[in-house]
Amino acid sequence: MDKRTFLKSSAALGLSSLVSFDSLGNWLTKYEHHSAESLAREDDFWLGLRSGYRLKPDYINLENGYYCFVPTETLEKYIEHIREVNYQGSYYMRTVQTENKKKVITRLAEVAGCLPEEMALTRNTTESLDTVINGITWRPGDEAVMAEQDYGSIVNMFKLMEKRYGIVNRIISVPNHPASDDEIVSLYRNAITPKSRLLLVSHMVNITGQILPIKKICDMAHARQVDVLVDGAHTFGHLQFKIPDLGCDYYGASLHKWLSVPLGSGILYVRQGKAPGLWSLMADWQMKDDITHLAHTGTHPVATDLTVLDAIEFYQKIGPERKEARLRYLQTYWTSRVQKIKGVVLNTPTDPARVCGIANVGIAGMKPGDMAKTLLEKYKIWTVAIDGQGVHGCRITPNLYTTTQELDTFVQALREMAG
Repeated sequence: MDKRTFLKSSAALGLSSLVSFDSLGNWLTKYEHHSAESLAREDDFWLGLRSGYRLKPDYINLENGYYCFVPTETLEKYIEHIREVNYQGSYYMRTVQTENKKKVITRLAEVAGCLPEEMALTRNTTESLDTVINGITWRPGDEAVMAEQDYGSIVNMFKLMEKRYGIVNRIISVPNHPASDDEIVSLYRNAITPKSRLLLVSHMVNITGQILPIKKICDMAHARQVDVLVDGAHTFGHLQFKIPDLGCDYYGASLHKWLSVPLGSGILYVRQGKAPGLWSLMADWQMKDDITHLAHTGTHPVATDLTVLDAIEFYQKIGPERKEARLRYLQTYWTSRVQKIKGVVLNTPTDPARVCGIANVGIAGMKPGDMAKTLLEKYKIWTVAIDGQGVHGCRITPNLYTTTQELDTFVQALREMAG
């Protein structure tokens, strides 16, 4: 099948509705005897699931890390919520808004494995992490630890604290191919001093997809009386885990990424007992001393909050184990085929325990920006260029609706570009 024919067939799949949300359970029943690992390789199953999304046929989308498409069924429910809130107007906002938000938070807490009192709704990971960073009572000389591979705006938030309060930022560099967990933990440990107050660490490095040993890092930091803030932008709804099991003090994530909630939804986890010690970004009219004072942003799009429940239902029907297995399979599918191509540089570990759906690849002698441009203009493949922090290549983020045929097209493109 040539590329043009493939893109046309992909478009037909994206616009069809072979598997509706209501029938997803029946569709899964056909495969109920498959393990998550074996189902990850069943392309027919995932092609059926793909039909539940409306996908643009102009290009192959391998940049799902910024924002993941909302399944059509979830999108329709989102539109219903918008209409209902608009229908009720201020009556909705003044009567059931707060109670509905509590229901959403309770359900999210169940998924995260924490108490509802430890969970707050935000608009994105950046807001969640900045709430903690800005909420600490910093004093001149206090120190924070982070990596240069952490998300740029979050690192810049610490730089603002440096200018405003005189804190010291100790920045390490995480290797793309670590030899062991101990190597990574040692890097963070060596950056800690008696003046360290907060350690920021990415659960999954956003530019490479590398999964870091969060529990070990938290245990090490806590042994030195340092709190840990985890950037979980790319892990919630991607990997299977419970936040308390990580041992962190604070955790921020975006729900519009791997949980496929409409844009503008995130979470902030604050370990019980920690919320009173943080200043809020915005003052709440009630001025409570619990986590609610950290999440007040004024009037916001409540229909997005309601859709969180629909997104969780869709996620649970697919199954967290199935989803993680498929994402890891897709990543391994293409990375295993390019590892030995001369001139292709993988910037992501090959150990399955250190990576899942996201990876980064470069081409020797080619600037990442030129690489991304060529992929789009010549091969109709959409990616994002990463050129800094020790990483030079394009971040590749497939999702459940990505096909192995699309990845074959990508692999062939790399082969030609490197040759």
